[in-house]
Amino acid sequence: RQWVIDKLPNDQLSIDNALILSRSRRWPLMIDPQLQANKWIRNWKGANLKILRLSMGNYARILEIAIANGNPTLLENIGVHLDPVLEPLLQKAIFKAGSVSMIRLGDATVEYNKDFQLFLTTKLPNPHYAPEICVQVTLLNFMVTPDGLQDQMLGYLVALEEPEVEKKRQNLVVESAQSKAQLKEIEDRILYLLSVSTGNILDDDELISTLANSKVTSVKIEDRVKEQEKTGVLVQQTRDAYIPVAVRCSAMFFVVADLCKVEPTYQYSLEWFIEIYILAIKTAEKPERNLQKRLKCLQDRFIQLAFQKVCDSLFEK
Repeated sequence: RQWVIDKLPNDQLSIDNALILSRSRRWPLMIDPQLQANKWIRNWKGANLKILRLSMGNYARILEIAIANGNPTLLENIGVHLDPVLEPLLQKAIFKAGSVSMIRLGDATVEYNKDFQLFLTTKLPNPHYAPEICVQVTLLNFMVTPDGLQDQMLGYLVALEEPEVEKKRQNLVVESAQSKAQLKEIEDRILYLLSVSTGNILDDDELISTLANSKVTSVKIEDRVKEQEKTGVLVQQTRDAYIPVAVRCSAMFFVVADLCKVEPTYQYSLEWFIEIYILAIKTAEKPERNLQKRLKCLQDRFIQLAFQKVCDSLFEK
């Protein structure tokens, strides 16, 4: 839930990728032509994240500082070849100098902080990495999927058409995550107190007090979760009405994206596509109190705009 709040696409492939990333012992290399993983990592790690590119002249020095301080680091827009300087880092060739963990980075020997994390992303849609690179990283495909794009399109549409509903949905995701985290924290606290308790547990005042308080808190949280679920059903019913538009418009992205098979220079970004989609929502005709007509106007306006924009970009032969 927290990942989705941090803008991870809400489809099974992206969630599976995120789980692999969080559990893998090797650093992730993400195929990310639509910059979805890039946005997620930036939101997930926040202000502490260091963002680097191999084209930066001083990237190695910034990376050394990040390794020593334990800052998560995003190395973006990499090509099919990596700087040999990164090899010890990808291999996690950490060694001990006394009681301190160290790693070599080029000519420098840097203290290695265990909190350091490295994320690599490439915008290449179909990169061919050498076997020696593949065995050093965890390759993850974050290319946009129909389900993920449909969910994004639905979010943009409902946010503009029914802003209160979309706001409620986003609040529900946050509140639900907080409620479940609070329950987990209570359970962990009780288990910890039980594990360290000695003698008769009925004589442990702190444990008895925690159990009493946790019961009251748990009941409140469960009641809150039930209310959230009821509200969630109403929100979903409103969102479901707009699904046909989101399905058709998301399908159009893959049609337009396939134009590169006709001519390799026909490359269209997801950001460009979303801008057209939002423009269509804002400029489509708005029949009063007739949702079905409004949905038809939205689809027609989007198809018209997409056709015009694509035609403008085609080469004349």
